[in-house]
Amino acid sequence: MPERDTDNAIDRALEAVLLVADEPQGLVHLATAVGRPVEQVAAAVARLVNDYDGVDTAGNPAGVRRGFELREVGGGWRFYVRAEYDTVVADFVMTQNPSKLSQAALETLAVIAYKQPISRGSVASIRAVNVDSVVRTLLGRGLITEAFTDSETGAINYATTDLLLTQLGLNSLDELPPISPLLEDGAEGFSHDLR
Repeated sequence: MPERDTDNAIDRALEAVLLVADEPQGLVHLATAVGRPVEQVAAAVARLVNDYDGVDTAGNPAGVRRGFELREVGGGWRFYVRAEYDTVVADFVMTQNPSKLSQAALETLAVIAYKQPISRGSVASIRAVNVDSVVRTLLGRGLITEAFTDSETGAINYATTDLLLTQLGLNSLDELPPISPLLEDGAEGFSHDLR
C-alpha cells in the first residue's frame, strides 16, 4: 500500500474512534485502537488538526476551516466545537436538553475548584449556606470526587475531576482564570491560595 494511502487509512480510522470517544484519548490508547505505532498516530493527529483548521503543514490556507477542532485536553485528544460557535451550540443544546447546573451548584463548584482539596464544612462556611445537596449533585454528575478523609476530623475533602477539566476544555487547574480581578476590590490580588 502506498504511503499516502496508509496515511489516509490511519487518519480516517482515528476520526472514527475520536468521533465516538466521550473523553480525551491519549496517543498510546489511540495507537492501540488503530493498531499503528505511536509515532504514526502522532503524525496523523497533527494532519487531522491541520485539516480541520483548514491549513497545510506550513500553516498556509489549504481548505475549509471546520466548525469543530481536534484539541489536546486533559492528556488526550478530543473533538470540540470552535469557540466562535459556542453560542449556537449552547442555544441548540439548551433547547434540546435544558438540564444544567443551578447557580448554587456553579458557586459550590467554583469554591471547590479554587480551594481544593476542601471539606464540605469549609465550602458551607465560604458560601454561608448548607451545601449538602449541591455536593451530592456534583458528585453524582462526576464533576467532583472525594479526595480523602481528614484523619483528625473525619471530614471528607473534595476535589474536582478530570471530567470537569474536559467539560471546561482545560488541561489542568492551572489554566483556571485568576479569580481576584473578578471580585470587588480584587485588582491588587489576594492570597496565593486563590488562583
